[in-house]
Amino acid sequence: MTETRSAPPPAPSGGLSLIALANPTRFLALAKTLIPILTGIAVLLATIGLYLVFAVAPEDYQQGHTVKIMYVHVPAAWIAMGGYTLMALSALGTLVWKHPLADVSQKAMAPLGAAFTLICLVTGALWGRPMWGTWWVWDARLTSVLVLFLMYCGLIALWSAIEDQTRAARAAALLTLVGFLNIPIVKFSVDWWNTLHQPASVVKMGGPSIHPSMLWPLLIMAVAFLALFIALHLMGMRNEILRRRVQTLGMRAAREGV
Repeated sequence: MTETRSAPPPAPSGGLSLIALANPTRFLALAKTLIPILTGIAVLLATIGLYLVFAVAPEDYQQGHTVKIMYVHVPAAWIAMGGYTLMALSALGTLVWKHPLADVSQKAMAPLGAAFTLICLVTGALWGRPMWGTWWVWDARLTSVLVLFLMYCGLIALWSAIEDQTRAARAAALLTLVGFLNIPIVKFSVDWWNTLHQPASVVKMGGPSIHPSMLWPLLIMAVAFLALFIALHLMGMRNEILRRRVQTLGMRAAREGV
């Protein structure tokens, strides 16, 4: 497939529903509006968050300044898992609902998810070295996140290996859904096994156990990461749609020239 599938008729309400956004042209118009807004939100919140991290948030009584890595490491980890979850929903959109932009979303998501997972792994190693005395241990949480990174890389390779976009989309969707089994393992590994990695302190039953002076900068940084991630995802989808249109025009010109 070299072009997105034909879109169903617009929703009667005229709203920007999922059906309405199946039209690539309408999606491109929405992305053009949202990308600069989300980028501005990301920059603003990151600026505020970094100020709070270095000027307001206290040092940890055991970890000292190294705890500051948390404000990048934790949002990157949340985005890594959330990105794969959204990719699994896109896979269902491809296989079940046949949404014309679902495979575009999958393909654009994979390199972004890999990048945020790599940030999570690298910052985790930088944090772990002074705390654990080693860069890496085959801890349940660390190993499952490494598997997540390899899944992202495998999906990128799969999209590149299959030329037919329709076949590539189906294969990637199936692999994505199989790989989604790893997401609960990443989330609950610290509860199911005895690991070096600390248990959850923000998203947990009974509410966060982290002090508000550290929690608020963390949440602001997390929203900044999320806004950046959505903006980059929209950019990736936009670029993929335009790439397919150029490819279609090139093939059409080649046929007419014969």
